[in-house]
Amino acid sequence: MSGDTAYPMDRIEISGVTATGYHGVFEHEKRDGQPFVVDVVLTVDLRRAGRSDALVDTINYGEVAADVVRRIEGEPFDLIERLAEVIAGDALARPLVQAVEVAVHKPQAPVGVPFGDVVVRMTRRRPVPVVIALGANLGDPLRTLAAAVGDLRGIPGLTVTAISPLVESDPVGGPDQPAYLNAVALGTWDGPPTALLRALHRIESDHRRTREIRWGARTLDLDLIQFGAPGGTDEVLSSDSSTTAPLLPHPRAHERAFVLAPWAAVDPSATLRLGHRFADEIAAVGDLLSALSAAARAGVRPGPGWPVEAGGSTW
Repeated sequence: MSGDTAYPMDRIEISGVTATGYHGVFEHEKRDGQPFVVDVVLTVDLRRAGRSDALVDTINYGEVAADVVRRIEGEPFDLIERLAEVIAGDALARPLVQAVEVAVHKPQAPVGVPFGDVVVRMTRRRPVPVVIALGANLGDPLRTLAAAVGDLRGIPGLTVTAISPLVESDPVGGPDQPAYLNAVALGTWDGPPTALLRALHRIESDHRRTREIRWGARTLDLDLIQFGAPGGTDEVLSSDSSTTAPLLPHPRAHERAFVLAPWAAVDPSATLRLGHRFADEIAAVGDLLSALSAAARAGVRPGPGWPVEAGGSTW
């Protein structure tokens, strides 16, 4: 699988910002202070600035550097890990910044042996909206999907913000098989899409999902439909030579009523990119659903309610 992003991975690098701070676990560090050096790398979409030549369309790196100095000279922390975290948070508070890498150098750290430098490096990314489709038609689909929602809530870095009503759907393609129960989960994720895909596949495996037959019956299906906001932060993943490599946005979501119907129900304003190039059309999910054939729409019906014991009363 190869990855292309829907926005360029442009970078602004600010290196060697230096000031005296009072961070450390020892009393003399907080009393006497010492120099700290910080490097910041911002991931930003700079295409608009490249066209407009306007400061408003980019990051004022003087302001970023001033923020770093303010943090170094400000509230003392025991750990430079904490200093790096607050510097990263300041950078991500700027609307144009998609990700930030921070390196905090403490060249006079009390290590006790000869050394060149002590550096803490961290990368933080702005959480992006994600859309995950759930489906099952083997075993006890209702309980499986309820358990899967609980599993999603347990993925570190994933915040589930909404779960759609359940729908029942006729199978599309593949061999004869039972009807499905389907739903859509909305959330935010603060890592790369490949890491989220791996987490979804682990949950499928835990529920004994197998992949011998394409579009065959399954105990659980978790598909990452969209990663990021179309036209802004959405990611595009292209297939390589592997026939099982996932694509983003999901290449068939726009023609699947069992995805569009619950998605539109939980987020009436949702939009979906059509295709896998940055210039491709972005369409409203509700409009895509309406454009499907009557037969396709008829293949999706209201499903049962979520089990109350699984939290269904609050979804």
